[in-house]
Amino acid sequence: MLTRRNLINATLCTAALSTLMPRLSSAQDITKEEIYFDKDTPVLGNPKGDVTLVEFFDYQCPYCKKSHPMVKKLVEEDGNIRLVLKDWPVFGGASIFAAQAVLGAAQIGHYEKAMEALMRTSGKLTEEVVESSLTGAGLKMKEIAAAVNKHNGKISGLLDRNFNQAVALNFVGTPSFVIGSHLYPGVLDEKGLKEAVAMARG
Repeated sequence: MLTRRNLINATLCTAALSTLMPRLSSAQDITKEEIYFDKDTPVLGNPKGDVTLVEFFDYQCPYCKKSHPMVKKLVEEDGNIRLVLKDWPVFGGASIFAAQAVLGAAQIGHYEKAMEALMRTSGKLTEEVVESSLTGAGLKMKEIAAAVNKHNGKISGLLDRNFNQAVALNFVGTPSFVIGSHLYPGVLDEKGLKEAVAMARG
């Protein structure tokens, strides 16, 4: 079983939100390479796609869950989008627990199965709900817990980097996106998402 003793410490940081879409190049102390190509970050879609779509998300964020099927559909239908998923657990301990569990599942080859299971889970998460959702998807918590313990430094380091990147980009909540060289802090509808991808392609 995972316990909160394994959870990283994270604190929320507030920042002013621009009414305009800022350029990625305006973010201080952070590079496009770090955001797009962190070796420990899960990547779905087409790994060699001509557009990278980065989403900062939380498994307890209702807007993330609502928009997930739309993002997934666009990635599948387009066929040339590289989807980079960055856990940014801003809703407290249960969110961090969920992120760690799914990233643990990633270490044993079950990232997408675990991620989809939690994205389908409605309502407020608890450790028990997370475990129930993952075991309901056919995953074994003992194996996930062992993977989290084995790769604790790797997982904690990734969550720290995600947090620091989100703060550096002045994001204040989930979901938030980086598409091409533009930042999109907040929910995008299907039209806005497609336009952002088209803009990234130039």
